[in-house]
Amino acid sequence: MAGNRRRFVVFVSSLSGLFRHAVFFAANVNHSEISMQGLRHFLKRRAEDVLVLLAAAMFFAFLVQIGTRYLLNNPAAWPHEVIIISWLWLIFWGAAFFLKDRDQVKFDVIYNLFSAKTRRILSLISALALLAAFIISAPATFDFIKFKGIRGSDHFRIPLSWVFSVYLVFMAGMIVHYGIRAWRLIQGEAPEEIDAADALASEAHKQEPKA
Repeated sequence: MAGNRRRFVVFVSSLSGLFRHAVFFAANVNHSEISMQGLRHFLKRRAEDVLVLLAAAMFFAFLVQIGTRYLLNNPAAWPHEVIIISWLWLIFWGAAFFLKDRDQVKFDVIYNLFSAKTRRILSLISALALLAAFIISAPATFDFIKFKGIRGSDHFRIPLSWVFSVYLVFMAGMIVHYGIRAWRLIQGEAPEEIDAADALASEAHKQEPKA
C-alpha cells in the first residue's frame, strides 16, 4: 500500500507539473510563440509518422497472412500477432494525440436545451469527472500493466507490459486534454468556442507543409 501511495504521489506531481506548463503556454502569448508552434508542429508530425508506420505494418502483415494462407496453403502464425498489436497501438496512440472532444459520440438532445451558461457548467463537470477518473485509476492501471510483463506474446515473446504500455500514453494524453479543457471552461470559454478553436487548429495543421 505504501508503495502504491508513493507511486501515486509521484504520478500526480508529474502530471500537475506537465499540466501547469501546458496551461502556461496555452494561456500566454510571448516572443517564443513561433518556436513553440514549430515544436508542436514537429511533435504532431512525428506522432502522425508513428500512425503511418503502424498502419503500414498492419497492412503488410495482412497481405502476408492472405498470401501464405491462400497462395502457399501454409498460413504463417506471426502476421496475426503483428496485426493485433499494430491495431491496438494504432487505436490508443491516435486517440492520445488526435482525438478531440467533438469527435466523441454524444447524446446531446437534452444538453442542447439548456442555456449557454448551464452547458458550460455541465461540460466542466464532465471534464473534471473524466480527469479525476483517469488520475485515480492511473496507479492501479500502471501496476496491472507492469504485472502483465510476466508473460510474453505467443510468437515474438514480446512482454505484454510493452504491448499494453500504449494505454499509459493514451491515459496521459486524456489527462492533459481534459485538464486543459477544464481550465479553459473555468476561464469562461464556451464549449462551442473550444470545439471551434480546436477545429480551426486541426484545419491549419492539415494545411501546414509536412516536415
